[in-house]
Amino acid sequence: MKTLSYVNFIISILFMACYAYQAVYLAAALLKKQKVFKAKKLHRYGVLIAARNEEAVIAQLIRSVRAQKYPEELIDIFVVADNCTDKTAEIARHAGAIVYERNDLTKIGKGYALNFIFKHIEKDYPNAFDAFFIFDADNLVDEQYTAEMNKMLNAGYDVATCFRNSKNYDDSWISAGSGLWYVRESRYLNESRYLLGSGCAVSGTGFMVSSEYLKKIGGWNYFLLIEDIEFTVCCAVAGEHIGYCKNAVIYDEQPATMKASWKQRLRWSKGYLQLIQAHGGDLFKGI
Repeated sequence: MKTLSYVNFIISILFMACYAYQAVYLAAALLKKQKVFKAKKLHRYGVLIAARNEEAVIAQLIRSVRAQKYPEELIDIFVVADNCTDKTAEIARHAGAIVYERNDLTKIGKGYALNFIFKHIEKDYPNAFDAFFIFDADNLVDEQYTAEMNKMLNAGYDVATCFRNSKNYDDSWISAGSGLWYVRESRYLNESRYLLGSGCAVSGTGFMVSSEYLKKIGGWNYFLLIEDIEFTVCCAVAGEHIGYCKNAVIYDEQPATMKASWKQRLRWSKGYLQLIQAHGGDLFKGI
């Protein structure tokens, strides 16, 4: 029993050591102030939404994008209706989006959908946009989001993420807990990393990537189950610092049942294993 106690003690010390950096992050978030940038130029943006059978929510997102406190002529909304069997494409067009329909049951996933729509935009709208925003279909976007992200692009950031809030805290304790996790991630991880001069992490939705950087990396070629983290890792390996804008806010829908949450996290876990296999060596070399 004494041996087991020693093992448990050593493991607890190791875990404390691994998480000690978060005390520094907490202090940074509370004590340091974020730089205030001014927008010297109003850039043109393409909004990209990958949607699969999202007829119930897609119009709400498009309306929130069209309500931005930013010149409407500088924002174009694109939807890729990815293997849809409902009226997502029809509703999105009616709401004012430019819609591309994709039907491919061999290459399934958000990464493939983004690759598909980026290629179409490059062909149909060459050099038309300075940067792109990536959203999930169930998001809502704060009216100041574009104006705030525009400051980050003006400040020289090719990739930037936002404050990810939740729109359904009151659905269940599960959605509330998931929502609070993302608030913590935004406030005490990404903001702290940004304030300390480190790179932040893209978290699925609500992020910006410049056209220049997309050309540099050869387009969107991230196809793992967690394509957002794969993109983050590739940015880190390449030395690209991802910025964070606390005043650019989106509202995301969290899973409200244990079954949905379990399914989501199982997919993420499998994705992390894929990520270690694909990019673990590059990360280790870059330490």
